[in-house]
Amino acid sequence: MDMEMSSGAVPKLEHPPAREARRCRVLLVAGLVALPLLAFFVVGQESATTVWEMASAKFTGAMNDAAGNATSGRADELLGGLLAPGMRRRSCWSRYETWRYYKHFPYAPSPHLLRKLRAYEARHRRCAPGTPLYARSVEQLRSGRSADEAMECNYIVWLPFDGLGNRMLSMVSGFLYALLTDRVFLVALPPDSADLFCEPFPGTTWLLPLEDFPVANLFGLGHNPEQSYTRLLSRKKIVVDSDPVNNATAPPVPAYVYLSLGYQLTDRIFFCGEHQLALGKVKWLLLYSDLYFVPSLYPIAGFRDELRRLFPARESASHLLLRYLLHPTNPVWGLVTRYYHAYLAPATRRIGVQVRMFGFASVPVDDMYNQILACSRQERVLPEIDDDGGAAAGTGSKTSTAILIASLYPDYYERLRARYYEHAAAKGGAWVGVFQPTHEERQATENLAHNQRALAEIYLLSFSEELLTSGLSTFGYVSSSLAGVRPVILLTAFDHNVPATPCRQAVSMEPCNLTPPRDVECRRGGAVDGDDVARHVRVCEDFHNGVKLFD
Repeated sequence: MDMEMSSGAVPKLEHPPAREARRCRVLLVAGLVALPLLAFFVVGQESATTVWEMASAKFTGAMNDAAGNATSGRADELLGGLLAPGMRRRSCWSRYETWRYYKHFPYAPSPHLLRKLRAYEARHRRCAPGTPLYARSVEQLRSGRSADEAMECNYIVWLPFDGLGNRMLSMVSGFLYALLTDRVFLVALPPDSADLFCEPFPGTTWLLPLEDFPVANLFGLGHNPEQSYTRLLSRKKIVVDSDPVNNATAPPVPAYVYLSLGYQLTDRIFFCGEHQLALGKVKWLLLYSDLYFVPSLYPIAGFRDELRRLFPARESASHLLLRYLLHPTNPVWGLVTRYYHAYLAPATRRIGVQVRMFGFASVPVDDMYNQILACSRQERVLPEIDDDGGAAAGTGSKTSTAILIASLYPDYYERLRARYYEHAAAKGGAWVGVFQPTHEERQATENLAHNQRALAEIYLLSFSEELLTSGLSTFGYVSSSLAGVRPVILLTAFDHNVPATPCRQAVSMEPCNLTPPRDVECRRGGAVDGDDVARHVRVCEDFHNGVKLFD
């Protein structure tokens, strides 16, 4: 499922002279202040790099909180021990600074997760590219022979598939699988993703060296290559549940297996316990997926108890994994922080609104806008306009609200801007500003600069107190999980019909696995506590064919 990619040309903001006096009275004027800072969101890598160079001096040793106030100490920068200390700050400012911008810290990592992560980091350092153990493993793969049982390092290599939100969710899914199976997680990054994320593991690299990797055409294998697990099984190139008496006649274990776990779910039998036993003998796994498949790991008997220990609160899985694994590179972080301080930091309340319209569920813009307003009234998300034409104020002192719009199109920004700009100040002192960094009109996953802007918007959304996101959108799923927020989810207009119920409040911040395995018969190793699975793996709020983790 494609994710929302809200990036593109900057809105043209006008400053009519006749309104100059009025603007001076407005605390947050619905996105009409055309600051030069918006330049860093224009199309092109060069402009993003230029602005990062302009901003870099402000990041060296920056110890201010999100509102610009000086802080002392670094007690929370490791997110309760989730992050390991000791990495060079200049190489990845976001790693140690995101905590200043997040508004919610709902779950501390479990002691078992912390032990598991530190053990994983040590294993990664031993087995990463550039080490003797890695060289030995690659040589075994190049030979095409089965691996020696005594080889220490097993690998899972993540391959890119679909849009940025999908990629981020499949990355954390693959990394969790590496944790569960004692593998080393490597990523094969194409040029469109080369400068998005920092190295996540101390003192090593997660990047697969593409130039000398023995498997050719990694980015073009698709969902059903010869070496996919299901095809290997059909050709009896791999054996499941073999009788020990017949081990002598069993085929040799393949040098590598390709796991096709995208929305086509070619290798859906992967989610059976007996197939996990067979895959455990393979030294190299190549993961091709655009799904958040963590909920489908929970029913596997061999993983269930470990998942319980790692994530006592089931809905914390994606939240903690995303905050641990994925950190924007310095160019992306420059985009995020400069925009945040220019437009969002002055507000006392920030609301993220992410709108994704799919081709199979498209409706007129006015219908979608009305659905957003109906949802807001139902769940009390956006400020209401009072009877006197102002934005209704809260019960406290003077307040200000910044509404951040993330969408491919400017239509919703323009309508909300007009709605609140005409009523900028209420008698109670409430102020509302509406902002949209970009609106590119089309998704361009193959473009690095486009992906950098999209990633910047994901993080800007994640710094909100509240979120209103679109159903089925992995862009929204990632933003909510990073934020630690249970969003209000706009329901999808299937068959181009606006739903009678405009939205639902999420009960879990976990992303939805939009294509869980169905019609799969598992044998030995597949039985679990049915009541436990039914309690924690349930239908998604926004998609009746998907499943997600609940508490």
